[in-house]
Amino acid sequence: MVAIEVRICFLAWICLVSPLLADESGLIRSRQSGRWSAASTWEMGAIPSAEARVLVRSDHVVLYDLQSDQVIRSIHVSGTLRFITDQNTRLDVGLIKIQPGDDASENGFDCDDHPTIPSPNQPVPVLEVGSAERPIEAGKTSLIRLVALKGMNPDSCPAIVCCGGRMDFYGASMSRSWVKLGNDPKPGDTVVHLAEPVTGWREGDRILVTAATNRVRKQGETLRPGVGSLRCFTEERFIRSIDGTKLTLDRPLAETHSMPEGLRGEIANLSRNVIIESADASQGRGHTMYHRHSAGSIGYAEFRHLGKEGVKGRYPIHFHLVGQTMRGSSVIGASVWDSGNRWITIHGTNQLVVRDCVGYQSVGHGFFLEDGTETLNVLDRNLAVQSYAGKRLPHQALAFDDNSGAGFWWANSLNTFTRNVAVECDRYGFRYEAILSPADDLRKQVLLTNRSRETVDIRTLPFVKFLDNEAHAQLYGIDLGEGTNGVGPDRDHPFELLNTRLWDCSWAFRTDVPNLLVDGLSIDRCRYGVSHAREGFRAYRNTTIRRCYLAGAIPPLDASADEKLFKRDDSSPNTIVTFVASPKKGERLIRGTSADNGEIRRVLVNGCEARAIAPGLTEWEITIDEPQDGMISAGAEDMAGNIEADQHRICVGIPSTK
Repeated sequence: MVAIEVRICFLAWICLVSPLLADESGLIRSRQSGRWSAASTWEMGAIPSAEARVLVRSDHVVLYDLQSDQVIRSIHVSGTLRFITDQNTRLDVGLIKIQPGDDASENGFDCDDHPTIPSPNQPVPVLEVGSAERPIEAGKTSLIRLVALKGMNPDSCPAIVCCGGRMDFYGASMSRSWVKLGNDPKPGDTVVHLAEPVTGWREGDRILVTAATNRVRKQGETLRPGVGSLRCFTEERFIRSIDGTKLTLDRPLAETHSMPEGLRGEIANLSRNVIIESADASQGRGHTMYHRHSAGSIGYAEFRHLGKEGVKGRYPIHFHLVGQTMRGSSVIGASVWDSGNRWITIHGTNQLVVRDCVGYQSVGHGFFLEDGTETLNVLDRNLAVQSYAGKRLPHQALAFDDNSGAGFWWANSLNTFTRNVAVECDRYGFRYEAILSPADDLRKQVLLTNRSRETVDIRTLPFVKFLDNEAHAQLYGIDLGEGTNGVGPDRDHPFELLNTRLWDCSWAFRTDVPNLLVDGLSIDRCRYGVSHAREGFRAYRNTTIRRCYLAGAIPPLDASADEKLFKRDDSSPNTIVTFVASPKKGERLIRGTSADNGEIRRVLVNGCEARAIAPGLTEWEITIDEPQDGMISAGAEDMAGNIEADQHRICVGIPSTK
């Protein structure tokens, strides 16, 4: 009898542990929805411990609710992993992969691994660290630390990778993540003033006060700490107290951050309460990546000590060859700093909104549009500070790019650049570069403003809009088309720069493109004003060049310029819905962004006219009745009568009749 009882107990034990014994790697699967900290959530009745490999199954919702320094090896999310929003959380992990199915392997970093469209009948896997409607609460912190672990590919891990799922990071919002200085602080000052009030800034936050002095570099010199010997004039401090527009700093400033006649630097906040960081950058930096057919957005999150130096495709925030499949996604109010490889990379991606972000210290170009197929993206009100010169990446998309340190870099101009500022980058504030060479074919299939896809020489495409941009404390303020061999848009669709401000640069404005329309250009305290002007039709209106060693040659500033060059508005607007609220009392709040090469007359959402929340309907919102057919359709019309060819359509589901 004793032998029989022992055998029965042994068989019962085998049944209990067989899920774990069947997987030699020790994969721990969720058993049901529940809290991460609840043993009942997991098979075997024990929460995942150090070095665990975890699978959140497709029909389960697991709520992460721990502050733990135990390192989880990997988490494969095929269901939902949601961080609790009203308490502090911490997760140390080697890899998080958000992907349908139960493949818990440690690969999946190449887009070619995910060529198929996810089935509409299959649940969408979700990683949610706050949401647009319910961000991580102010005063609480969600921290994900990416840990380099033995046995993982050091070129790809640690990482967070979204492959056909949804990945959201939303911290407590700010009215602005950076603003202009409101006074002229001097060395020794511990008080600075903001040019406008802000909300969401807190005592203890890390801030930047940007440079107002340009140090001329010699060949090979860099601002990069530990590599270059040049002195930097941007300063980091912490907020000791905040009272309206008055900030008291933790210690005095050492530099001057303004120049006479209202030329002032910026003050930026780097701190957020959702943080993704490398646990130990010296052992291995992490990265994040969205693949094709993914979804999700980033709002007021901090990405620090990320980006793998010298490794292609491993950036702090990376939209990788997603095409139009992520229309509606956005990066708003993010802070990306101390990066070994870019800040935000937009690669083979269309109709993405990047707004009010701060990039500080990157190896290589900061806000980076990678291969020249990127069109109809909106980069609005971003601040780029100290992008450093790096080396060419192995097998990089465009061989001619020497990665010399630009705040904003692109090879296809058919995008929107508005209200951005670049400061104290190693070489360029804004750099448009497209050089024909045996290694680079500049004829690419791209999405145009009429929403057709055509194969064109990308050098012939103008801006959607380049408005209210600024560069200071730079080597080159704007280098527009050096190396393009005079190929550019035709005279009916010129490069148009509106209300551009360049000051304290060595070379303010290099113009190597034909057919150029400049309206509202201010150049002040630069060594060289306008240089390298190409032959072609040009017009400069409302242009002021002051206190420059050489102003440069520009055409006469008279009305005849309008006869030589004019702009034909035959492009339709581009609308991106960035927020759809859950239904409330039979209504939905919807917000979005619209861009156009002219002025937008109106934006219609399901036939109703939206209201502007920023000048010119570039940002708008509307509350509409819950659509009976479950569809939201948004599009714009411009002042020239062009109506959006491809409205943004979103299925929100048919309301229940119960």
